[in-house]
Amino acid sequence: ALPKRPMVFRGQVTDTADMGMLTLTPRVHYPLPGGSALVTFEQSEVAQRIVAMKEHVVELSHGEEPDRCRVRVRAEPVELLLPSTLQVGPSQPGPRATRAPLPRAHRTVSQLSLSRSCRRVLLSGLPNLDILEEVLLDKLELFFSKAKNGGGEVESLELLCSGQAVLSFAQDGGVWGAGAGAGTGSAGGSGLSLPPAVAEQLIARGVVQFPIKKTKYEIKISPYMSGDVTSLQLCPSRCARTVLLRGIPDVLDAELMRDTLEIHFQKSSRGGGEVDALGYVPEGQWAVAIFEEDVD
Repeated sequence: ALPKRPMVFRGQVTDTADMGMLTLTPRVHYPLPGGSALVTFEQSEVAQRIVAMKEHVVELSHGEEPDRCRVRVRAEPVELLLPSTLQVGPSQPGPRATRAPLPRAHRTVSQLSLSRSCRRVLLSGLPNLDILEEVLLDKLELFFSKAKNGGGEVESLELLCSGQAVLSFAQDGGVWGAGAGAGTGSAGGSGLSLPPAVAEQLIARGVVQFPIKKTKYEIKISPYMSGDVTSLQLCPSRCARTVLLRGIPDVLDAELMRDTLEIHFQKSSRGGGEVDALGYVPEGQWAVAIFEEDVD
């Protein structure tokens, strides 16, 4: 018998009610025209105060003629469209789709009906290397086409954002044997052997060591879920800590204007406070800001 020893559980406990739930985290692309800036403050109260003041006079320098070194900019709230109601139906015949309201918070949880593919897997944690996408895809396809790596014949490979890719295999597990009753696993003497699907075997493994450039990288393998959005309703949601500045003239180079705006809006005497981030787009240019979940 083993001696009694105190044990401490350090794992993660999951409520059974949360199983089968899909967590949606909005990632909003927000276009920024020229002559504008986005300022994110550490405190939401500061952002609200800046918006309430509307117009702000920013001093560009402290020379002898300050009247010629000032610009007026407008502060506006940032309104984003976030899902309020989402309905997803399976892309293949399956359970009836469910309809669930999504809260206006940045992090939303909804129970959805999706279909799990038997031939596709989702690859995560792909290495961010200084090589062409085509080269990375070729090496991935070669790796997962080998049986010793748990793979099979690759049908397609699609690279997604954030180091992810969708890998599709040509077969889902049903392959023809040499003849009737050809060995163990044959189905009713028809010669059709039914080994586990290649995708399912990889999912069971969970991770693989992918070698490239004399280094091995751990790639996570997950089930590929698919569905069709049949109904989507959006509602406006105001960013609590971010302010949009408009009407910024092109009178300084981009870096100097960015520093000037940050200095101005950090001053409490101007209604500002601690600036967390600032992005400036000069006139004649444009950019896209990406809003993600605020974990604070």
